[in-house]
Amino acid sequence: MAATTVPGTCLCGGVQFEIDLPTLYCVHCHCSMCRRAHGAGYVTWIGVPCDRFRVVSGAAQLRRFRSSAHGTRGFCTTCGSTMFFESTEHPDFLDVALANVAGAIDRLPEFHAYFSDRAPWVQVDDDLPRFGGPSGLEPI
Repeated sequence: MAATTVPGTCLCGGVQFEIDLPTLYCVHCHCSMCRRAHGAGYVTWIGVPCDRFRVVSGAAQLRRFRSSAHGTRGFCTTCGSTMFFESTEHPDFLDVALANVAGAIDRLPEFHAYFSDRAPWVQVDDDLPRFGGPSGLEPI
């Protein structure tokens, strides 16, 4: 039987959280803000309804940074791990960086968002759909 709750943590383990499955989506984001926030070619996010996500320890180490007019990123003040993204455009759910989830979730990555903004040195060899444009979700 698959787990219905999966744990997650930052790099140092100071901030720990739990997610009750199912998730809403799993997507690779190539936008420049995600790349800079994570120091990576792209970030894999899972969407989680706010009522199925909870910080179980280390809330005092968690800080939020307003990275855009609509978005806020949550990170650990001890190790710097960027773990969450909250948006006023979708206030009922948040994005959680899949790399911080310590267990298996209910889906694999489904598509690439903001693919037209990807770093020129990133090579993607999968067959997942690719979206871009101003919204990051327009067919390209």
